[in-house]
This record gives sequence, structure tokens and C-alpha cells, in this order.
Amino acid sequence: MKPITTALLLSAALALGASAVAFGQATEDDIAKGGEFPLAAKAGQDSHAIDRAPAGAVNQGKFDMDKWKYGHAWDAPNGTKIWNPVKLKMMQGQKVVAGTLFAATDPETYCAMAGAGYDFIWTEQQHSARDWKDVERMWGACPTAKAVPGVRVAYTNEREEQHAMDAGALVLVIPTVRSYEEAIRARDWAYFPPLGKRSLGGGQAFSIYANVPGGYRQTINDNLVLILMIETLDGLKDADRIAKIPGVTAIFAASADLGNFAGTKQGDPDYEREINIVHDAAVKAGVRLCGPLAWRDRPDFTCFQGGTEMAAIAKGAKDELGPLANTQGKPEVGPWAAH
Repeated sequence: MKPITTALLLSAALALGASAVAFGQATEDDIAKGGEFPLAAKAGQDSHAIDRAPAGAVNQGKFDMDKWKYGHAWDAPNGTKIWNPVKLKMMQGQKVVAGTLFAATDPETYCAMAGAGYDFIWTEQQHSARDWKDVERMWGACPTAKAVPGVRVAYTNEREEQHAMDAGALVLVIPTVRSYEEAIRARDWAYFPPLGKRSLGGGQAFSIYANVPGGYRQTINDNLVLILMIETLDGLKDADRIAKIPGVTAIFAASADLGNFAGTKQGDPDYEREINIVHDAAVKAGVRLCGPLAWRDRPDFTCFQGGTEMAAIAKGAKDELGPLANTQGKPEVGPWAAH
């Protein structure tokens, strides 16, 4: 048996650290590797780093965050191709459809829906009581299913978006975006710097996408699909500016809530004007336009939210049974008797 040496201990520690990073459990200590600090401030002394940079630094002079030149440590390798099939399809101008997972929390139901033919799964977190641990477990069960993991978070919030992205979201839908300023925040929490302000903290995404071309951290900004929903009158006011924000892939004309917040319904001239405002904003900005699947033939709409898992089960059963659907026996007595 070999004696335990400092070298062996260091090797084991580095292996454990690499394992933690690979499985999305990275800590600040895992990321800060190495044991030499040649440019470290001297113990107990003010290095005046706020006023001057060390020799060789790109950012010289007094520290100024507004003038900071972002480094190249996280650049994607030249020629790296898009690996998110939804992003690729949207870039090509093709139509994409999401299946809505509304209530299920079990991986079996999620994976069955993710393999049914949709482009992505719209995991509903705005109007569902499901928690993020359930979402993470479902996405992790079949991460390379035909439909990629997508989610509508509850609202524009750093914690909500961080959970979604760390769990492995490739399509991120933000509801009820009411202003240009809110849209900027939604974008910032979704993307890593320099485009956004997403924190680098690990998570399941780093393990399920560990082998994507170019590396997950380096390429996720290019592969994320960010959809902002215009659902209110104040959102309509800023629709043009929202659609032009760098990083926004598509804007969604929310059929139900635009009517809800305006007191209108489909077919009303005022309602149709609302939808057309969103349409025009997308067309002028050159981003994709999303809506309900019922609008698959409406001009310029190319991404859609489909029905829920409950609707899919009901429709699937009806299609399978054909003329035998809803032909149950009719006893005269008991709990199944006609009322």
C-alpha cells in the first residue's frame, strides 16, 4: 500500500473539486483553484487597487465599472454551433410549439410529454403550486428528450430566473412584463455577463449540459430562448422598446390577459388592436412573435403555447377510442346511475 503523501491528498482534493463542478455542485472554493497568489495584496496593507491596476491588466487607471473592458475567459470557441434545437429552429424562421405541463410533478408524465413531439415543454410555474425541486427532478429525468426544458416563471425576479436556469431551462418565458425597465431586469437575470447579470453558482444545468459543444457556461447565452409576455396595457405602451432589447428572442401576445386587463375579447376591434401592437413591435424589432396554438395560421406568428397534459390525455384517449369514446354503460342504480 502506497503511503499517503501531500501530493496524493492534493490530487484527491482536485479530483473531488472537479467532480463537484461536473455535477453542478460547485462552490466558490471549487472555482478558485491554485495555491499561489503572486498578485495578492500584502498582508495588512492597502494595495490601492481601487486607484491603480497591476502591470499587464487590461483595465488601467482608477476602477470604473461603466468603462470596464470585459475579459475573454468565458468566450465560446470560434465556430461553435447552436446546440439548442428550439433556438436553431426559431433562427431559421420555422414554427415551434410548446406543450404545457400544468399540474404534473412526476418525471414519468413529464418525460412522456417531452417525447410526444413538441419542440419544448412549457413547465408552468406562474399559475401552478409546483415547487422548483419537482421541476429539477422532472427535467433531470430525460434531459435530451425531443422537447427541450422550458418554463414560465412566476414573475420577473432574480431568484425565480436563477432557479430556472440552474435547473436546466433552455426556453425561459417571463409573464406580465409591464415596462421597458422590467424587461431589462428579466433579460439581466437570464443571461451571464457581459449580456446579463446571471450569477455563476452551478446547478443541474452544468451536469446535464456538461458535454455540449463549447461548454455550457461559454455557450448558453447563444442558446437560450428568452420570451417576454406582453399582457397588460402598460406592457403595450413599451412593446416597441421591449422587443428591441438585446437578448430578447421573442415577444408573446398574451391572448387571455390582454383581454382580461383591457375588458375585451377576441374579435373586438379594441382587442385586435392590442394584439396588432405586439405584432408590430415584433416585426419592427426582427424578433419572433408568439401566441396560443389556435393562432398557428395568424400572420407572422411562429411560436405557440399548446394545451396542458390533461387536455393531451383527454384528446389522446378520444382519438384512440374513436366511436367507442364516451359509450359507458348506464346502470339504473348506484353511483354511476344517471342523475
